Amino acid sequence: MRTISLARRSALLLAAAALSLPAQQAPRTYPDARKSGQIDLFFGSSVADPYRWLENTTSVETREWIAAENKLTFAYLQDIPQRRAIFNRLEQLWDYPREGVPVRRQNIYFYSFNSGLQDQPVIYAERSSNHEKRIILDPNKFSETGTTAVTNWSPSRDAKKLGYAVSVKGSDWQEIRVRDVESGKDLPDTLHWAKFTGIAWTADSRGFFYSRYAAAGEGDSLLTPSKGQKLYYHSLGTPQSSDVLIWDRPDRPEWYVGAEVTDDGQFAIIRIAEGTSPNNRLYFIDLDSPTHPKVRSPVVKIIDRFEASYTFIDNFGDYFAVLTDLNAPRGRVILLDVDEGKRAAPRVLIPEAADKLESMQLIGNRLIANYLHDAHSVLRIFSTRGIIERDVPLPGLGTVGGISGREDEAELFFSYASFLQPSAIYRVDLDKRTLAPFFEPKVTFDPSKYETRQVFYKSKDGTRVPMFITARKGIALDGQNPTLLYAYGGFDISTLPSFSPSRIAWLEMGGIYAVANIRGGGEYGEAWHQAGMLDKKQNVFDDFIAAAEYLETEKYTSPAKLAIQGGSNGGLLVGAVMTQRPELFAVALPAVGVMDMLRYHLFTAGWGWKVEYGSADDSAQFQWLIKYSPLQNIRAGVSYPATLVTTSDHDDRVVPGHSFKFAAALQAAQAGPAPVFIRIETDAGHGAGKPIAKVLDLAADELAFAAANLGMEAVTP
Repeated sequence: MRTISLARRSALLLAAAALSLPAQQAPRTYPDARKSGQIDLFFGSSVADPYRWLENTTSVETREWIAAENKLTFAYLQDIPQRRAIFNRLEQLWDYPREGVPVRRQNIYFYSFNSGLQDQPVIYAERSSNHEKRIILDPNKFSETGTTAVTNWSPSRDAKKLGYAVSVKGSDWQEIRVRDVESGKDLPDTLHWAKFTGIAWTADSRGFFYSRYAAAGEGDSLLTPSKGQKLYYHSLGTPQSSDVLIWDRPDRPEWYVGAEVTDDGQFAIIRIAEGTSPNNRLYFIDLDSPTHPKVRSPVVKIIDRFEASYTFIDNFGDYFAVLTDLNAPRGRVILLDVDEGKRAAPRVLIPEAADKLESMQLIGNRLIANYLHDAHSVLRIFSTRGIIERDVPLPGLGTVGGISGREDEAELFFSYASFLQPSAIYRVDLDKRTLAPFFEPKVTFDPSKYETRQVFYKSKDGTRVPMFITARKGIALDGQNPTLLYAYGGFDISTLPSFSPSRIAWLEMGGIYAVANIRGGGEYGEAWHQAGMLDKKQNVFDDFIAAAEYLETEKYTSPAKLAIQGGSNGGLLVGAVMTQRPELFAVALPAVGVMDMLRYHLFTAGWGWKVEYGSADDSAQFQWLIKYSPLQNIRAGVSYPATLVTTSDHDDRVVPGHSFKFAAALQAAQAGPAPVFIRIETDAGHGAGKPIAKVLDLAADELAFAAANLGMEAVTP
């Protein structure tokens, strides 16, 4: 391999700094990335993969390349004049208290709280009688770097134990621990090899259901696929080796399994999914006695086919209330007979409506429905007979989340956030019909200067697509506004209004922030999702391109002032559209993206996405994927937008090799003056649990890169 020596790299960086090159001018020499002669044959088509060696993230050659790229990238970013002011303003904006929706067990509220700039939120317990509160769990004490996070927690029914899952350096792998609430000390119980799992306590508080994999074998690495998830029950005070195996299908290693326990403790509800498909099977265990649950009782199959999505709500005697999209793509609630669910036709309790039914819960002997109306929340209350009682008034175009309460208590909590309002907690007394703020954070910016409007535009095939646009009031529509366009478009995930300090900083810099609710998401139900998956994935990219064209036609911005951003599946989105329409954008910010659609399924959890994308192992599906796969559609001699690829060295969901290969190929192909950099975070993963210190640095780098390449000034609140 031909490499640039450390001395030469330093000389190049010093020369660039001495010449004070404008930030938007690219360095003409990037770290060398060896091109191999790797050629793969797909059904008669030869596909080159010259940077295959970069998939091996631990090799000496790859580590040298990472070091060289990071050295160049961070030198460039630190040299941007606006970055220091941007970072300082982000630090101010992020320094506000954030509280999670409380979960009540007995007379104790459990909730998370971050005072502002803590790397990780702290778990508190507060007595409802006297509001005495104390810290139960402080993850900030787990590591000096703040890179150990609590990714999941669940208090036992008697409020005496807290089960929690710990992730190190952003990994999807979790270690489940149990803390005694009174003493604040951990019990000996420690469970390994858990991933994508809940912690479902039985009503006796003596144990819980959880999902895990077999222990890693010799030679397994970050890239090794995780298959064969199993459901176990752990009894407190026993070793993991004694855990009861509840469900296992070794002949179906690509199935996921999870469990929950009904509020009355009567049933354990088991959900089986095929990869990331929203369609699932629904099983249960009759635990017989909540005080002495029989976890070894047989598993009963109530829905045993992948035909639709089935989400358990609660049990009404011998019936399960279930939210499903079976024959109702926007969702409806049905009643399934526990004894004859496979044979008897279900009864409809709440029929499909014009809006998408996002979630439903039984709280205070009422059904609490969270609907999506054009990608923003409507909170509606039904009786248990399915009769609408009323809507809960919300502040505006925002998002309801974290709905919490017990089936036998009239107290309801939920969070609400918008593009201009940070997440606040509200309390509803269902009997008295009162709504009051429970927690309202204060942020150091004036939201009255800005506004969010919702527009609708037509995609390439005429489909009507919604988009939120947030900007300073009275902003001139002259085509000169720096604009950041964001979307996701996949996996039935809805992109809803949310608050982000980095977006506020962008607005204060004079930018416009736009969020397109493109197909592939769940904003309008399963039909909207299916219109953007498998052989219809190009619709997702067409919707995003049409959003950019709308913003430019309506004079919000212009190609020279437009930046695009997305992460994970959204990183794929950015990679695809910037290779299809590079002239349409000035800046691209693809984060932890799925960039090689021909090989994504070979690593870690990637196999689970085949139901969404298809697989290059199939001849017909290969033809879909090769047409848009970002890596394979980079063309030499093309002027691409200024691009900052971001990834993390411990990402075990979308492995960093995707971004490595994409960045190397893009640097080699770039014909224009715009820079192409890759920023590789160390000791971090796909994003969840990232400490605030790393969040701030990444946000400052992305905004500074966009500002430098769009000609923006420093932050001006």
